[in-house]
Amino acid sequence: MTPISTIHQQPIANRINWVFELAQRYSADFCSPESFLARERYLAQHPTAIAVMKCMDGRINIPVATKTPPGIIQPFRNLGGMFDMGWPHLGEVLAQYVQRMVRSGRRVLILITYHFSRGDARRGCSGFGCDTEAAIAHTRQLQRQMEAIFGAAHDTVYPLICGFETDEDALLLHSSDGRILDLSNDMTVDELAAELAQRFHDMPFEMRSDLLPLLVGNFSHIKGLRQERRALTVEHREWMICLGQGFDFLHTPNLALIIGPYSPNLADPIHKAAAIIESNMAARRIPDDGFLLLASVPFDEIGVDRARAVMKSHFLSMFAAKEIEREFPDLAEKMIRHTAVLDWNSRRIEALSEPN
Repeated sequence: MTPISTIHQQPIANRINWVFELAQRYSADFCSPESFLARERYLAQHPTAIAVMKCMDGRINIPVATKTPPGIIQPFRNLGGMFDMGWPHLGEVLAQYVQRMVRSGRRVLILITYHFSRGDARRGCSGFGCDTEAAIAHTRQLQRQMEAIFGAAHDTVYPLICGFETDEDALLLHSSDGRILDLSNDMTVDELAAELAQRFHDMPFEMRSDLLPLLVGNFSHIKGLRQERRALTVEHREWMICLGQGFDFLHTPNLALIIGPYSPNLADPIHKAAAIIESNMAARRIPDDGFLLLASVPFDEIGVDRARAVMKSHFLSMFAAKEIEREFPDLAEKMIRHTAVLDWNSRRIEALSEPN
């Protein structure tokens, strides 16, 4: 398989083949006996349901950064990490997720994330113009919205503001008193547990116990990165626009612009994503032989649920294509569309033929 370091300069056909091979490998690993048993064991030991609201940026890979088995953390991703609980689809999807978890006797921890770089502001969130304070202000607004919906006592649902420093993949947990628990600072597991209890005394004990392994995993991950001394990328080199859900296999920097189907104004993020692709081609950061528009919608069950996913995926694909053709006609000539559905139980992506 072509190394990720060189994939950006490959012909578009090679890049597309690489993406679908990556998806197949991710599904095979997810379905393996070891991965399945690891998830079952983890959930038995740590029953708190964990969701994360995050940017489309591929650097923000919370399961990898916390050494959590794939499939444990429920992702909600959108361009710029911008969400509003007033959006009809987002509010319904998140509320249904929470209610499903609560009916099974589980509390829900929701990580509301923003991201930034300590080493170079240009490596921050482009959705907020690399303005970290603006990104934090947005997470606070989203936290207040969730408290209005799920309750401010935090006994069942706890919306936690969480920074993500992309140079070291370090988590920063914001407590209600304004203090920050920065995982880039060295401390023992006992000291970390004590800090967690002191700063998040309003968080149920069982939830804190289930959050602690993520933080311990983050410590270990940061230590490994410091020994590795990885190269840090500043430039945008995205050559994919992904619309929908089910793109966890694409946790790679500067590869894809992912737009969740949550905002009532999907045209705006599609236009922004297309402008970035066009700029990347103009600056020769990527070849100008084509870009991929990939729509994907997950389904839980065959039959009606899958049929609904097929119809929705085709709609998203056609909607995005028409917006790009209208606003970026020259770029649209280089657009290659693929439409798919994703079996959520196996994380297997299935390409669809165009409707008659």
